[in-house]
Amino acid sequence: AAKAKGVNKRTNDPEMRTLIPILLIAVLLAACEDRLAYSQFQATGDGTWHRDDVMEFRLEDPDTTRAHTLYILLRNDEQYPYSNLFLIAEMSYPDGQSQRDTLEYVMADASGHWLGAGFGSVYENKLGFRKDVVFPTKGVYTIEISHAMRKNGSVQGVESLPGVLDVGFQVEEN
Repeated sequence: AAKAKGVNKRTNDPEMRTLIPILLIAVLLAACEDRLAYSQFQATGDGTWHRDDVMEFRLEDPDTTRAHTLYILLRNDEQYPYSNLFLIAEMSYPDGQSQRDTLEYVMADASGHWLGAGFGSVYENKLGFRKDVVFPTKGVYTIEISHAMRKNGSVQGVESLPGVLDVGFQVEEN
């Protein structure tokens, strides 16, 4: 009976109850980091993304045996004037072929609250680009991202997009 009491005391120990969740969180974070195959940001320089400023990312020799999820990353501040974002993303393959997509993302909810993770006045968004991508060959894949914003009723694109601090690209293994 004394031995059983000792076991119960250990599991009710406040230090153990605190340690177990911390260890679980650490294991989960480590597992998420293991999936990261590529991640890079590029600053816009002055907190404004110019229409002609194409962000280029080079992914060299990705794993060709696993499926991946591709993300576009964006850091914006409260100077960003829109609730959405239009992007053009082009991925060029080592064999010279390419695919071009026009993408729209929601940046703020209907009440004007920014989406994404925020620290102070800066918000980071992880925008889904492509799922279950298996890279067909080794080599260099180039991803070019530019904005394609227009004001309502205007044919001309927005020249400078204020409030965009950084643009990034991330690849995670499925």
